[in-house]
Amino acid sequence: MRAMVLHDINDFRLETVEKPALKKDEVLVAVKAAGICGSDIPRVYKTGTYAYPLIPGHEFSGLVAEIGEGVDAGWMGQRVGVFPLIPCKNCLPCQKKQYEMCRNYSYLGSRRDGGFAEYVAVPAANLIVLPDHVSFEAAAMLEPMAVAVHAMRRLQVTAADTAAVCGLGTIGLLLAMFLREAGVKKILVIGNKESQKHIMSDMGISEDSYCDSRNCAVEEWIAERTGGVGVDVFFECVGKEETIMQAMDNTTPGGRICLVGNPAADICIKKSVYWKILRNQLQVTGTWNSSFTGEMEDDWHYVLERLSQNKISPGRIISHRFSLEEIEQGFCIMRDKKEDYGKIMSIIK
Repeated sequence: MRAMVLHDINDFRLETVEKPALKKDEVLVAVKAAGICGSDIPRVYKTGTYAYPLIPGHEFSGLVAEIGEGVDAGWMGQRVGVFPLIPCKNCLPCQKKQYEMCRNYSYLGSRRDGGFAEYVAVPAANLIVLPDHVSFEAAAMLEPMAVAVHAMRRLQVTAADTAAVCGLGTIGLLLAMFLREAGVKKILVIGNKESQKHIMSDMGISEDSYCDSRNCAVEEWIAERTGGVGVDVFFECVGKEETIMQAMDNTTPGGRICLVGNPAADICIKKSVYWKILRNQLQVTGTWNSSFTGEMEDDWHYVLERLSQNKISPGRIISHRFSLEEIEQGFCIMRDKKEDYGKIMSIIK
């Protein structure tokens, strides 16, 4: 099969390799669409990964092409989305079905081969069946959509809340989309690209509710739109000290903050900001990954239900589509940031 194989930092090659051999309880997924995650860029070009060679890619969908020993025959030929985290099922979080916090997990695309290939070996327990009218492209975004939903549900957002989303990468854009779908009337979004502004406008978020942080004083902008009291919920999707401080400074007393962005460097909290957390009784929470238990209440089923009912349109944030042979161009676009992009997708035929 064809695959993009990472041999070392900055050594990323399109190669012909053997198809995966299936283990017990695994299926072979023929990949139809795979998205590049922001975390894939440092993995390929800067920090490397856990072992080499490795096929990256944890956001993908496809068709079940083969089934291994112990797998229900009903999976054969199914259109599927794939939860990339493979839990140990033994640790304390796993015993509580909090698989996203597993202490001993494996992971498709970072700890074992993932989706930038024609085929991937996947545990059958990690599959979710797609309705016929849900496209493979949309299904390849189930993972980032579920991550966004997990953050939203962590803060138990209500329609009456004023919400801020700071950082409009894929997760921030999707958060705004799901907040809109959940009926939140007042959403303030903070980005730094014209393309983000256009996507927000396309979602129905007005120009007045979009702040371009390159040429706008964020604190003053939020104060003007909240009567000086700040927002009820603040999603920090950047992972920088400056924007985390903005979250603490611009959330109303008794408000909730969710730290979503992966940290770019060490984060130091000033004494004055720490006092605000205490005196304003702010609830500050982290979020990680998404819930996938196989039950209708998990984040993946929440997303799939809304996809099935055409309540959300993730395709609007896809900016580039490449074949598997061309997908390294997409990696370079994200690495070099020489042009605006949303979600970059590999389409495999």
